[in-house]
Amino acid sequence: MAEWILYLIERGGYWGVAALMFIENIFPPIPSELIMGLGGIAVARGTMEFWPLLAVGTVGSTLGNYAWFLAGDKLGYQRLKPFVDRWGRWLTMEWCDVERASHFFQKHGQWIVLVLRLSPLLRTMISLPAGLAHMKHRTFLAFTFVGTALWNAALIKGGHWLSVYLDEAQHWLNWGIAASIVLAVGVYAWRVATWKSRH
Repeated sequence: MAEWILYLIERGGYWGVAALMFIENIFPPIPSELIMGLGGIAVARGTMEFWPLLAVGTVGSTLGNYAWFLAGDKLGYQRLKPFVDRWGRWLTMEWCDVERASHFFQKHGQWIVLVLRLSPLLRTMISLPAGLAHMKHRTFLAFTFVGTALWNAALIKGGHWLSVYLDEAQHWLNWGIAASIVLAVGVYAWRVATWKSRH
């Protein structure tokens, strides 16, 4: 499994990594930890280089987050609410979740965008309330780029470090990757199946 995904990343090259990181922030089929971590293994193998990988991964992720930001900024509360109400089950969220995230953003200020880029769970979620609050585009992009670059650099270095032990841990790595993908899909399916509107 690890070799197969790594093969796809290497074959897709830097543009493939950028596309995966963009898509991952819109709808996460493969988590960024896996994409950039395996990219780090590719760096250790000599099939990719650190700085270009960091640059394209960060740009792809920034653009994916910017899409959510633009949705909030351009649609606003009135036009976004019917969309969330209609598709809430598939988004596994309700309008009150958006309001809660917006309140969190307003409480902590714009710097929370930079801080949460280093969070494995909340990196993408803060983009929508930042857009709804009409945060300055340049500030949002700068905070997102810097925070994402730091996060991606850590993931690449982690993958590079892991490559030292790859031969000994290949079996466990394959199981770990397969389990993480199955778990992500399973959690989403469970949330959709058990989703109930609070209203």
